[in-house]
Amino acid sequence: MYLDLDVCERCQGAKKNLEEAVSEVSRVLEAAGAEVNVHKVHVTSEDQARKLGFRSSPTIRINGKDIQLDVRESLCESCGDLCGEDVDCRVWVYQGREYTVPPKRMIIDAILREIYGGTGKEDSKGSDTSREVPENLKRFFRARAKKEANTNSCCGYPNRCNCR
Repeated sequence: MYLDLDVCERCQGAKKNLEEAVSEVSRVLEAAGAEVNVHKVHVTSEDQARKLGFRSSPTIRINGKDIQLDVRESLCESCGDLCGEDVDCRVWVYQGREYTVPPKRMIIDAILREIYGGTGKEDSKGSDTSREVPENLKRFFRARAKKEANTNSCCGYPNRCNCR
């Protein structure tokens, strides 16, 4: 799940590393009898985030379980540019280090752990039973809606347009 794949460098990096990780373990997954279906979900509203239990962008889940249970965030300049306000996006912690993009090894480890140690069944609740949308995401959706409303006029100032 992600907020943006056009501008956000973290979401783009997560997508790239996820695709590479799945590609690299595909033969092992086939041998284990595992079927892989990747569902990319562009989260576009607070309501959708609530329904999905979306807590931070980007999020990678395997069988409904977030591969990074601890949510840490830091300032994401590209999402700030997208919505026009400071926004924090996910920071990934793997082997004691922080990354702004989930390391491919982390994704591969999570996939293999789920295949060989997990239930192999989707967890309908996901990793978080809370459906409350974090304030950071609420701020992102409000700011993006405001920015989009302002840019839908010829000059970006719908109530003070001097272009005509």
